[in-house]
Amino acid sequence: MNVPQPVSVHGGHSGQFCGHATDTLEEIVRAYIDQGYLWVGITEHMPPVSDAFVYPEEKNAGFDTGTLKERFAGYMTTCRRLQAKYADAIRIYVGFETEDCGGSRRYAKALIETFSPDYVVGSVHHVNDIPFDYSKASYDQAADCCGGLDGLYAAYFDQQYEMIRTITPRVVGHLDIVRIYDPDYRSRLLRPMIWEKIVRNLKLIKALDLILDFNLRPLSRGENEPYLSAPILNKAAGMGIDIVPGDDSHGVATIGAHMQHAITMLRAAGVSTQWRKPVD
Repeated sequence: MNVPQPVSVHGGHSGQFCGHATDTLEEIVRAYIDQGYLWVGITEHMPPVSDAFVYPEEKNAGFDTGTLKERFAGYMTTCRRLQAKYADAIRIYVGFETEDCGGSRRYAKALIETFSPDYVVGSVHHVNDIPFDYSKASYDQAADCCGGLDGLYAAYFDQQYEMIRTITPRVVGHLDIVRIYDPDYRSRLLRPMIWEKIVRNLKLIKALDLILDFNLRPLSRGENEPYLSAPILNKAAGMGIDIVPGDDSHGVATIGAHMQHAITMLRAAGVSTQWRKPVD
């Protein structure tokens, strides 16, 4: 059996441009090369639309919306330079990861117009403008605002649907990250009200011919499943949706981690390892 080369459709966060990552962007790129990656999408977070969405780690480092936008511009410039510098060793796609909170869709479109990325990853990290994946406390706060965990899931998948419809990102990031602090996520995802929304979103992804991120970051945290959980993976594969690994690396240490396990899981689900590129 041929062993496919690793790729990442969603990765490359670096301590140089992300407060919760480590290592420089060039160190990240060189690690991808050393690991034998065929190609990689570097997808740093977009800057916040207002100071209300600046994370505590960024505030503590002295950042505000203005300085974070400057840092983002520096990221785009640096990533384009590295794209050219290492063109003979690896194909780099320069992208960014969206947010989805008050005003961010319009802002994401403006950033696309200004910086002309190769592609974007469409992600949702907020519900009711609360960053539910930042901590267990923020997750509980978001759930309380939605009347409980079922309400949080429902609101998340509705918001995700509107994000996909509005931005049409080439890649949909970590589709079921809403489960992040829910020990009962396996049963909750399959509750009819929630599963219907997931299938609806998958149908939109298929209709728009987008790529699903098979996001490995949960495995690096010691969890048993990537984002996508098994029922979603199998449903998406059965619909013929393109699914591509994304290591969502936040430093050199997680580049390549769990990739072979992910490839085994994707093959078992019937997913082609002729990886679709985010630019085609």
